[in-house]
Amino acid sequence: MPNNRNIIVVGSINTDMIVSTDRFPNPGETVLAHQFNMVLGGKGANQAVSAARLGAHVTLAARVGNDVFGSKAIETLKAEQIDVSMISIDEKFASGVALISVDSKAENTIVVSPGANNNLLFDEMNSFENIINENSIAVFQLEIPVDTIIKVCEFAKAKGAKVILNPAPARELPPSLLANVDIITPNQTEAKLLSGITVVNEESALDAARIIHQLGPQIVIITMGAAGSFIYTGSESVLVPSYVVNATDTTAAGDVYNGALAVSLSQDKSIFEAVEYATAAAAISVTRFGAQDSAPTNEEVSRFLSINKCKN
Repeated sequence: MPNNRNIIVVGSINTDMIVSTDRFPNPGETVLAHQFNMVLGGKGANQAVSAARLGAHVTLAARVGNDVFGSKAIETLKAEQIDVSMISIDEKFASGVALISVDSKAENTIVVSPGANNNLLFDEMNSFENIINENSIAVFQLEIPVDTIIKVCEFAKAKGAKVILNPAPARELPPSLLANVDIITPNQTEAKLLSGITVVNEESALDAARIIHQLGPQIVIITMGAAGSFIYTGSESVLVPSYVVNATDTTAAGDVYNGALAVSLSQDKSIFEAVEYATAAAAISVTRFGAQDSAPTNEEVSRFLSINKCKN
């Protein structure tokens, strides 16, 4: 799957500490876990790995602490053939960590300590201007300072790059950021925060998407879990169905989805083709345990698409 655009992911790197248990504890309660794993995570790193596994040339701009977690993160990303030249080392703050619990229904709860992620500043990203251009796709999330995202999005947009914003974790966003976003990919919770509309079906998704579109993004993609992805372009809307799979862990499904979306768009695919490809990649990921370990290759996604049909 040849790529004709560079993908630049600007975002977080965390070390994920994951426990698997039958159910989540109530306040003040202790439950026993079946398994513990420690793997590289963070939305920025997850999306970078997802795109790289699918064959893209990926640069990750991020920040880690001067500690064993940061060193291991860079080593792991290099092994995925990701350009790590824009990952800076913070001498003051520790690397970010995420504490993740996964229950028997494959649902998860996540608590993140951002650490060095909160100190990723645009003014320190000296080489950014040398790698971003009109052939770039820039991908952002919200686990780094919003001021940084605003400045980098503005710079990327001015350079002619395509800007994708995954507005997670959910938070209110200033108009100055949304004005420079080409494609935004909220889930139902994030869509409600942005639009004020509770998204429960295709009709309410359209109402929410119209409001979000008016805030600046040219294309709105609301991910609706098992219901699929709702796309609104301002003149056209469609619900791309999900796939029926046996889910075991949904931890990084959204990150795999966004990485795959960027890769497909780097091939100049239509937004509808790109969403179908991203949906397939995410469907594969939820059948596997872990964050980056769950990201599929392009061969796996192509094979999945050839033998599976979307849910009616």
